[in-house]
Amino acid sequence: MDKRDGLNYAPKGNAKPVVKPGEFVFAACAMDHGHINGMVNGLTEAGATLKYVYDPDPKKVEAMLKRFPGAIAARSEDEILQDKEVQLVASAAIPALRCDLGLRVMDAGKDYFTDKSPLTTLEQLERAKAKVKETGKKYAVYYSERLHVESAVYAGNLIADGAIGKVLQVIGMGPHRLNPPTRPDWIWKKDLYGGILNDIGSHQIEQFLFYTGATDATVESAHIANYNHPEYPEFEDFGDASLKGNNGTSNYFRVDWFTPDGLGTWGDGRLFILGTDGYIEQRKYINVAEDPRGNNLFVVDHGRERYIDCNNTVGFPYFGQLILDCLNRTENAMTQEHAFKAVELCCKCQDAAVRLTLDK
Repeated sequence: MDKRDGLNYAPKGNAKPVVKPGEFVFAACAMDHGHINGMVNGLTEAGATLKYVYDPDPKKVEAMLKRFPGAIAARSEDEILQDKEVQLVASAAIPALRCDLGLRVMDAGKDYFTDKSPLTTLEQLERAKAKVKETGKKYAVYYSERLHVESAVYAGNLIADGAIGKVLQVIGMGPHRLNPPTRPDWIWKKDLYGGILNDIGSHQIEQFLFYTGATDATVESAHIANYNHPEYPEFEDFGDASLKGNNGTSNYFRVDWFTPDGLGTWGDGRLFILGTDGYIEQRKYINVAEDPRGNNLFVVDHGRERYIDCNNTVGFPYFGQLILDCLNRTENAMTQEHAFKAVELCCKCQDAAVRLTLDK
């Protein structure tokens, strides 16, 4: 895995199966974003069986089958949807198309697992909510910057144990490396990728809700800009927003596409969590100029300051929990309400955003 390539960043962990081979069967369908690799890794490490792979691009199918030779290439999306053995469909389609695919998956009697952001408009959100209610199926979301990062999982465990008291504020920074030649054409079209606050901002809002326990929030301010990519007029290379949680907590986040080439990873993602009795900093993917490894956690409380190397510690429990949730119809991995609230706030931030321009 190339740490400099955010498009295809796909973490691997220690396999911790929660089911036996064949007990939970899934398919990978519509692989427009490289996050599908992390999604499939997580599910198979938790014991799921990948039966089908499908995408109109045969190169994507070939690459996935090379990693998972036990799977077979489906002839069409319909072949997957009509196979009663398939219990879940994992997808990283073009963002604007993720909702419609999810509706088809749920209509076929299967649970749906999509890359973030799971949809791009509030109208799509209402249709997704209605379909979940109608079918009873899951519309699960891969918010990878929390679910597939050990320092993020570890921080959640510390907070649940009361390590820093009650959480008051979360500040997140999610810079990404753009590398235009590697990007698909749809990323430059606003109606397809949904805007920066909806796209990579979704990670930040989901983490704010999770770490603070807020179940809703209001958008206090939001900004977007295309500061340095005039050749892509619909693209947004900068965004930030401030939110107020319904439990009195607050959030500020900044996302951008300005990672310099000198950084040894695709983005210096950081998260700062302030509590009544201490604070936590996550340096998720690198400790700049000190250590190229990620999963760095810094904790300060009333007793001491400490550094925790989270690599190969807590793993990625979400995937096993998701599998068991699908089998048992429970909500231990992530509630549907939480998954939908995060994207609702993303859409509201995007809709409310003021466009910034630099003085010439």
